[in-house]
Amino acid sequence: MSRGPLGGAQGRQAGWGTYALLLLATLFFLLPVYLVLVTALKEPAAITLANTWRLPEVWNWASFQVAWEAFAPKLMNSLVLATTATALSAIMGSLNGYVLSKWRFPGANIIFPLMLFGMFIPYQAILIPLFQFLRDVGLYGDLSGLILAHVVYGLPITTLIFRNFYAEIPDAMVDSAKIDGAGFFGIYARIFFPLSISGFVVVVIWQFTQIWNEFLFAVTLTRQASQPITVALANLAGGQAVSWNLPMAGSVLAALPTLLIYILLGRYFIRGLLAGSIKG
Repeated sequence: MSRGPLGGAQGRQAGWGTYALLLLATLFFLLPVYLVLVTALKEPAAITLANTWRLPEVWNWASFQVAWEAFAPKLMNSLVLATTATALSAIMGSLNGYVLSKWRFPGANIIFPLMLFGMFIPYQAILIPLFQFLRDVGLYGDLSGLILAHVVYGLPITTLIFRNFYAEIPDAMVDSAKIDGAGFFGIYARIFFPLSISGFVVVVIWQFTQIWNEFLFAVTLTRQASQPITVALANLAGGQAVSWNLPMAGSVLAALPTLLIYILLGRYFIRGLLAGSIKG
């Protein structure tokens, strides 16, 4: 049945209305970003409630230079922390998901729920025992201890993602590989790992963002030389008289790495997140 002129016009109007609503929603959610940028570009004396939303009369780019000087010593710490912990938790979560989805062993139905329970334990609940453990094993104050904490805390979510993903791979592929003589790691390397690239993209984006932005472990489990960028950002806002342009500029600089990750890999995120969620 052909669509008449009236129906086509109504369809176009509905389409334009939808785009208008989406545009308004986008502008609404970008208001905090606008506020951060205009505050970062103002001089400290010009930051008042009366002109909060106004553009700066004098563009003060020096805020970003001061923030960068404060961040520079901590930037490498954050990069080492986020990349190492993300890689380790992704690989270990992938192996866990592979085992729990395709290899039957006694207690598997108990181990998996216990691992998932770790997702619901808040950082504050285990902070003191974790501090004491890292101190007793000689890892307190160093990046290695912080990396260990993030790897262990990231295993529940990474295991869940990969287990759901691998559960959709037919068991016949595993059986065929076993008949061909492939062992545990051979099956993983030749079948599961190549098929799970989209799953790795989801885990990398999730873990990198969580670890890069985390503050509580960073400020309590490291000494000054090993502190990541989030601690430096908090120090910019420290003291009684806060120059709000500095923490705002710092927040922009601190968000750039995670923003870059989403720009480069964002289109694969939803695709990988939904992978394995639909049967058939």
